[in-house]
Amino acid sequence: MLTSTYWAICCLLIYPTAFAEAAPRDPSPSEVDMARAAVDSMMALYDNATGLWDPDNPGGSWWQSGVALWALSEYMVKSGSRDYLAQAQNTVDIQRAPLEWWPEGGGDFRADSTDDTGWWALAMTSMYQLTGDDEYLDIAKEDEAYMTNYWNTTTCGGGLIWNIPNRTYHNAISNELYLELTATLHNLIPDDTLYLNHSLMEWEWFNNSGMINSQNLINDGLTDDATCINNGATTWTYNQGVILGGLVELSIALDDSSFLETARQIADAVVSSMDLVQDGTITEPCASEEECEPNGTAFKGIFMRGLGKLDAVLSDHPYQGFIRDNAQTAYENARNASDFYGFRWQGPFDNVTIGTQESAVQLLTAAYLQ
Repeated sequence: MLTSTYWAICCLLIYPTAFAEAAPRDPSPSEVDMARAAVDSMMALYDNATGLWDPDNPGGSWWQSGVALWALSEYMVKSGSRDYLAQAQNTVDIQRAPLEWWPEGGGDFRADSTDDTGWWALAMTSMYQLTGDDEYLDIAKEDEAYMTNYWNTTTCGGGLIWNIPNRTYHNAISNELYLELTATLHNLIPDDTLYLNHSLMEWEWFNNSGMINSQNLINDGLTDDATCINNGATTWTYNQGVILGGLVELSIALDDSSFLETARQIADAVVSSMDLVQDGTITEPCASEEECEPNGTAFKGIFMRGLGKLDAVLSDHPYQGFIRDNAQTAYENARNASDFYGFRWQGPFDNVTIGTQESAVQLLTAAYLQ
């Protein structure tokens, strides 16, 4: 494994965006403490024996531990902390084994859906940026190849399918994760052409699929019939967020600001949406934690992570105020005395799950550690 000093120098040379995405001003110690406290409380939910977060809580799911690992590793990259590196490595060591419910995947996070695979694959790219250990990059590449196997060559003109056993459903999130994963791999690997070509293939298909609706918001997917049109399903916040990260990576790959212009259109549509923003605070379309479980509680943080990534590369930082206002709202209204966060950032605190807590970690990281 590379030393941290050597890796920092290497990463600046081959992947400058990992360190160049700096906020216009340094966060105050209190803001850093807010983010750190949320991470510490997230780690209070960690189970060392399984490498999962809150594994006995029915309000959690396996993919959310992938997001937790992603959030944790990005927090460590941005903060310089390595306090939880051992736990992050422990999670990979345990959870890379073949899945009990999908041994056909063969392990290394190759799941029975392309989106579950994608969350863990992106976590592997962040683990690589954190440590410089090629093992994590190799897993991410393996996961990308697995996802590529489920590119549809018979209907809808392409695109990844979501449900691997049934070979069904072109959904937004699987394709967005694939876009960010492939563009990220390209930016991490010198002289790559394979992953760039895959990323461009994905974006051409996605941009022409109709999933981006007339309001510049992204619906959940396409219909399963031969028409392959926008299904009009819920515009979940995470579907608006992962695409932003993918477009940022693609703009870096090609030094092309047009991708950022498209990202801004989507971001502007979200922050001006009466359905997704209430009293200035991002709000999931489902009304309660119970209605959103087990998945939706993590969505808002994923959106804020993507919005923060976009804001960091824009010279005018147009979303910084929105992100920090949301962080302050959540800190004041959705947090309990143990620095656990509930579902609605407007408050009051209701209940913590790994979904609600990792969402807060991603929010606070986006607000104060870009």
